[in-house]
Amino acid sequence: MKRLISAGLMFGNLIEVSSPALVERYNRALKHLTGKTTALTDFHIDISGYSPEIGDELNDPIYLNPNGANRQFILLTTSQKAAPLLNMKFSTSRGILQQFIETNEAQLFALTARDAVAGELQGSVYEVSTPARLLEMKQVTVEADTIGGHVADAEKLAGMIAQFRSAPDGWRDDVLIADMITLARKTGDVTRVPISLPAMTFQQPNFWTSHFGGIYVFQDMAFPAVISTMARESLGIMPLSPVMDITRRNQIAEWLDRNGLVEPIVQARGLDAGAILRQKMDFILVEAAETLQIEIGDARRTELRKIAYRLGDALPPEFLGLASLLRWVEGAGPWPRITSEHACYFYTLRASPGKDRDLVNMLLAELAPMDVRQMFITHKELFYAHYATWSERKRQWVADFLQREYKVDAQGAREALFGPEPSMDSRDRPAPRPPRDVGPVVGPWGGRR
Repeated sequence: MKRLISAGLMFGNLIEVSSPALVERYNRALKHLTGKTTALTDFHIDISGYSPEIGDELNDPIYLNPNGANRQFILLTTSQKAAPLLNMKFSTSRGILQQFIETNEAQLFALTARDAVAGELQGSVYEVSTPARLLEMKQVTVEADTIGGHVADAEKLAGMIAQFRSAPDGWRDDVLIADMITLARKTGDVTRVPISLPAMTFQQPNFWTSHFGGIYVFQDMAFPAVISTMARESLGIMPLSPVMDITRRNQIAEWLDRNGLVEPIVQARGLDAGAILRQKMDFILVEAAETLQIEIGDARRTELRKIAYRLGDALPPEFLGLASLLRWVEGAGPWPRITSEHACYFYTLRASPGKDRDLVNMLLAELAPMDVRQMFITHKELFYAHYATWSERKRQWVADFLQREYKVDAQGAREALFGPEPSMDSRDRPAPRPPRDVGPVVGPWGGRR
């Protein structure tokens, strides 16, 4: 992983903590939340305040998320809103933290100037001992305060002020006045500069979780479903149907189509479909060369074309299917009949615009694993797991490609591949298609009639 770290493809955009004052604040917050402290004098933190260096020091990569269901967080600066989330257990966690920071940015800026802010993403359940419990996690509440309790003290002081003003002889209550003065020394003048950090609740009906090998939960849909990367029988009884595993390609394809969650890349507005198809074909050739232990040189397109000639009839079906689609895009061939039974089917799709776009693209990365660029962008946990199994030459090629073709303009690349960032407004979701008898096979434009 050192190659990815040095290229800025892993642990990128973390916040450096090196000043003694911030280290001391972090240690106070860490002691408050976990009972532990760090001996490190400099380290880096993600949006939740998790530090990979401290995780190594404590030999505990989930020291801020001990039960895997209610992530704790430490905020030292509002700049953390732009940092990634490491060791992600739920796909919604980073977005929730980012919204919480942005909504309360002025208050958090003032609070973190004097102390660390600590809190928790409180889910609807306290543990996830069975897959069925995941479906009870429909909302997350965020509560936070400084380690010194400035928010709680400010609320208490505001109540005292209200009591002082409403009581006819409040000015004679020496004890109340003394308590108000003591608290005001800590909180400041809350009448002029109010301190408020109210709890915020976020709905979480659709999400991915790393629990139980990886599960996608889609509850807020016209046709809900659960999709598992493990055998569906391993999940036991689930309170939602259907439950599909990743091998049920035809069933998943039909379900995606019925909910209007995907679109063919050759139909996507403003997308250079030809360039994307060629790049996907390159990824597939690199994987084929890796499997057959064929030398790929610098893996430029000219070198990869020689590998394609060499493989001939042994070319992967994913490559042949995309090649036939590319010929149609360029007007050099007829429209290919690619259905969900074809190995390249999910390589021809991207998520439709809508608030669940990123979640659907995560699922497509599972179904089209040779597209390493999409996997890196949309599903980093899956990418790092695959990366660990590759040879040194493929690791080097992928790292060089991502650094050269993606990292120089990450935002532009995301928009070019997947469209503008989705709105949180549920009205942006495409209308689901009505159910119909399509049989077991689905094509790129929907069900085969």
